[in-house]
Amino acid sequence: METGMTAGALALVGSGEYLPVMEETDRFLLNTLGNPQKAKVVLIPTASGLEAGMPARWSQLGVEHFVKIGAKVEPAMIIKREDTTRPEILHKLRDADFYYFSGGNPMYLVDTLLDTPAWEIILDRHRQGAVLAGCSAGAMAFGGFTLNMRSAFKGQSPEWMNALNVEPSLVTYPHFDRLHSFVNPTLFTAIISNAPLGVLQLGIDEDTALVRSRKDNGWEWSVMGRQSVTLFRGKDNQQIFRSGETLNLEI
Repeated sequence: METGMTAGALALVGSGEYLPVMEETDRFLLNTLGNPQKAKVVLIPTASGLEAGMPARWSQLGVEHFVKIGAKVEPAMIIKREDTTRPEILHKLRDADFYYFSGGNPMYLVDTLLDTPAWEIILDRHRQGAVLAGCSAGAMAFGGFTLNMRSAFKGQSPEWMNALNVEPSLVTYPHFDRLHSFVNPTLFTAIISNAPLGVLQLGIDEDTALVRSRKDNGWEWSVMGRQSVTLFRGKDNQQIFRSGETLNLEI
């Protein structure tokens, strides 16, 4: 998606949605809206739709979290593709200023939302200034492509699929500080080496976010939270950015 300068802030979160460690980041995102007390947050637990009870759990945690920091909040229970056309869901989405996608399965999230009325509303509102935040699976789904992490964890060859294309030039690996626990070094090198052409790859640690917000006449990408973001421009070119530092994501 081409993001004009009226678009809202974007957060790619490695993990930690709705936990105290991310309160500062979420307050920052709310403040980008100008009047956080009037902002309305909508929680979207779609990525966990294949896990019994988890959409309700994520929604409860999210409501408690955003109420604590003073925001108006409600869930939009998009669990399956049929939900993306429900009038009550679409009404909630049109009325929102901030969309938060929690974790789960990125491929299921993409399959459920892509080319639906619900996603078109979210994209349109984001282009008009609404905040878009995705944690773990949500962050993975916002790029041009997403990796099938479940097959990678089983040692299979890297498998890529088209994602939601909010930032077409990015590929995100959440939980990056723990990735070595799931993927051996040889497979990880293969993943980095075989990523789609023309993308930048981001390893985002747990309890950490990479946030795009307006700065002067352009965009600024900054690291927030507890740990770091690793930027890969190919397997032999990587940089680590600590919390508080900014990144240049031009290709």
